[in-house]
Amino acid sequence: MTDFADRQVIVTGGAGALGAAVVGALLERGARCRVPYRRAADAERYAHRDHARLTLVAAGDLADEAAVARVYDGIGPLWASIHLAGGFAAAPIADTDKAALTAQLDANLVSCALCCRAAVAAMRADGGRIVNVAARPALEWRAGAGMTAYAVSKAGVAALTAALAEEVVSAGILVNAVAPSIMDTPANRKAMPKAEHALWPTVNEVAATILFLASPANAVTRGAVVPVYGKS
Repeated sequence: MTDFADRQVIVTGGAGALGAAVVGALLERGARCRVPYRRAADAERYAHRDHARLTLVAAGDLADEAAVARVYDGIGPLWASIHLAGGFAAAPIADTDKAALTAQLDANLVSCALCCRAAVAAMRADGGRIVNVAARPALEWRAGAGMTAYAVSKAGVAALTAALAEEVVSAGILVNAVAPSIMDTPANRKAMPKAEHALWPTVNEVAATILFLASPANAVTRGAVVPVYGKS
């Protein structure tokens, strides 16, 4: 149902915990994956770097149009573009100046929008799938207390997803997003050692939802921002 044999897929943020899970699952299903990286160290330690169907691209900051162009340049027929790149910062509004707000908007919303734009251009002839990553505060705004800049940036991703889905459906492109809660990763466990980790969704569970939305098996779902909260 989620066969990606010989389909070209771009995954931004592929060096993170969720990204590695998504790319690993795509490679298992036959996809050819292109993964941009920002720092050489990310490429050197990447779990899938030696896979024959993986291409790593030195891109830089995906809030920059030139960096996005490097990722999508010469891609050929593109089936899916999955946008996991982003950043998180928590701070009360009193400590969130314009630079801090702009940094979150660039990391989460601007990078996603520019990659969506490039993906649509690469897919226009044959259709395809776009999957973005919002977050729980994008759907439950009160959950963004103490992290307002992050919540605003991810709410923008949710709005972008719904609007773009309507704009490009006639071209055969289905656009959706997932909205994870806190995911079960080593970094999150270390940051919150007293939390009930068993309630958090694993990266493999979130990846499974992303793969369905990005797959040919998804023939009708568009404009959705799917909560992937686990039991939390």
